[in-house]
Amino acid sequence: MTAPVVTAVAAGSPAERSGICVGDELKSIDDVVPQDVIEYHQLTDGADPILVVRRPGEALDRRIVLRKDVGEPVGLEVSSAVFDRIRTCDNHCSFCFIYQLPKGLRKSLYLKDDDYRLSFLYGNFTTLTRFTELDAERVLTERLSPLYVSIHATDPAVRAGLLRNPRGATSLRWLKVLLAGGIAVHGQVVVCPGVNDGEVLEDTLLTLLDEYPELESIGVVPLGISDHSGEAEMRDHTAAEAAAVIKLVTAHQRRCAKLLGRKVVFASDEYYLMAGAPLPSLRSYDGVPQHENGVGMIRTFERELLSAMTTATGIRSGFFQSVDGAPAEGYRAPRTIDPLGATSPTLDGPISILTGSYGARVLPPLLEQFGRPATYVVEVENRFFGGNIGVAGLMVTEDLRRAIASIPEDHRILLPDVCLTQGRFLDGGTVADLGRVVEVIETTGTALRHALGGRPSRQRKVA
Repeated sequence: MTAPVVTAVAAGSPAERSGICVGDELKSIDDVVPQDVIEYHQLTDGADPILVVRRPGEALDRRIVLRKDVGEPVGLEVSSAVFDRIRTCDNHCSFCFIYQLPKGLRKSLYLKDDDYRLSFLYGNFTTLTRFTELDAERVLTERLSPLYVSIHATDPAVRAGLLRNPRGATSLRWLKVLLAGGIAVHGQVVVCPGVNDGEVLEDTLLTLLDEYPELESIGVVPLGISDHSGEAEMRDHTAAEAAAVIKLVTAHQRRCAKLLGRKVVFASDEYYLMAGAPLPSLRSYDGVPQHENGVGMIRTFERELLSAMTTATGIRSGFFQSVDGAPAEGYRAPRTIDPLGATSPTLDGPISILTGSYGARVLPPLLEQFGRPATYVVEVENRFFGGNIGVAGLMVTEDLRRAIASIPEDHRILLPDVCLTQGRFLDGGTVADLGRVVEVIETTGTALRHALGGRPSRQRKVA
């Protein structure tokens, strides 16, 4: 058990008034040693909790009565989400992206988690192969909902083979327990061509409808393959295979809508780009329940950029954020201040927007509709990972520097923050290493609209 360290204290908060300082180690709350940030919030929710802290440089603990009302926020942040050991993943999925990382990156990036607590806090997908009766009791008792579950296939043999873990054949029994207990669950199917697509995918969707109709949503997403993958059988989808997945998903949506009154299953945006197919309308995504999984993200971005929306759906910033320096409250924490600083856009002059290969296909027609002159999209070729990696979230320093070299000196350069975690790219570099002044903006259409100078020149109808 590692005691969490206080990393921030809000001005005027109960924590500040009670004398809590940055750097204090939180040893216990009301004589209970919390195992994670979930339990920490529960223990500090009441009136006047007693905290035992160890201050740096001091040999003895301090006992502090934190004066606060019931339900009043404490006003401090701690260094991690899990204070005991993160439950690591003992699956060996051939499509796992952790296995496809190049060597030499920071150690935290190679940690595979299969922890239901990180699923609740950050939306990480768990396979449930390490889930236990005690875990189920806690989830049901404390109503840790929603959770996110990697399904991949419902056929026991296929699922065990995909996970390379015999428990993969039986661990979906916990999904039944969670759903029967009223826990909201979002599922995911990572499709590997020739393995769990075609008839296997159709069987998976039919079984989920028949046996797990309470599922909130199911995201069907393609596997990502880098040049560092050692799995010969893993390959990218062809355009025809992507179109076949869309056809299956669309047919299943009609089936679910007829039987359940909602679509439930959705294909990720990448499938439509790979197949060269038009995207569904934003309202077709039933509230976009899997936005963070790349499902309906493009249509959401389009609405934020081209409409008069003043709020953004937003996305959690950075890959690997749950184990690599994200705020302990998880993605539910309100994002009130951009830690990298808000931009003060200059309305005149050329602007270049850095993005991955997928964004380079999506942004130009949207910017044409926006109507701001001298606005350019710069595609960042991902040579660091290679393969079929084209998302903006996996852009790294060396690829960005190469793309920036082609941008004229008089251009403002915009960079989406999704490729940064705590100010660092996956290869460890920072914005300061890019060699040019670069404005980091939140990865939303609303933030881009602001950076481009406000409203579109002509109001457009957005699907």
